[in-house]
Amino acid sequence: MRIGPLRFILSIVVAVMAGFGSAQAEDRLNIVATFSILGDFAKNVGGDRVNVTMLVGADSDTHVYTPSPADAKKITDAKLVIVNGLGLEGWLPRLVKSSGGKAVTVVATKGIKPRKVAAGEALSEEHEVGSADPHAWQSVGNAKVYVANIRDALVAADPANGDAYKANAAAYLSKLDALDGEVRVAVASIPPERRSVISTHDAFGYFAAAYGVKFVAPQGVSTESEPSARDIAAIIIQIRKQKIPAVFLENVTDPRLMQRIAAETGAKVGGTLYSDSLTGEKGPAPTYIDMVRHNIKALTSALSN
Repeated sequence: MRIGPLRFILSIVVAVMAGFGSAQAEDRLNIVATFSILGDFAKNVGGDRVNVTMLVGADSDTHVYTPSPADAKKITDAKLVIVNGLGLEGWLPRLVKSSGGKAVTVVATKGIKPRKVAAGEALSEEHEVGSADPHAWQSVGNAKVYVANIRDALVAADPANGDAYKANAAAYLSKLDALDGEVRVAVASIPPERRSVISTHDAFGYFAAAYGVKFVAPQGVSTESEPSARDIAAIIIQIRKQKIPAVFLENVTDPRLMQRIAAETGAKVGGTLYSDSLTGEKGPAPTYIDMVRHNIKALTSALSN
């Protein structure tokens, strides 16, 4: 079949553009983030100059994750591996070693003062009394430190695109500043005597310290632990004594325990909080900013009345 001159030229243009797009994709920096929240930070800073792969995906629990051989391959192909640190990813060192890769490990919590696990929160060997609480991202102020660390790592790994990473980070940090203000205004609308809630595991200690809402949890800082009957009974007594108005479910834990506590005490179930993981694109918390806004809306809705 004979191809006309115009059609021939168009076919060449399409082929060239396809090759250009392929080359652009190949030029992107390969980054592995251990879980979805870190992945979102990396995407905001890296923009279209990075490929971000997450080991622990949406609605999944980093505490109890078991790596697969495919995860080792992801790390082998990566330039950077972004980790939370503070004991969250206990399974990671062996995975990195088995990958045989040369990726630079970026500890996103570098420079953050760890919150220490208190008595009553340490319900696993991994997170004993005095160890670090890994959930530092729950304070928006700490999230800004995460972003700055990721920005600096990207600039060091890919200096040719350093200005772009700095500009992306500055724009995102501005959004986080605004988000921090939103949280403070929302908490101020809750009567001080009602700023206490029950959540499934102790993931909100940094949020509590930053914004003044008290969280009590039957599980410790790790979802690996199982609360004892004594722990549950103590929390039920505390809810009744302090008239704590609401209990909250979490997207990475079994809801049955909290439903039982609510039934025993008469406290209402205030909804679901997103603690250790984002949701998929169609969920209510596909990004970090969406997650914080969802959580604060759920808290104010349950506690303000």
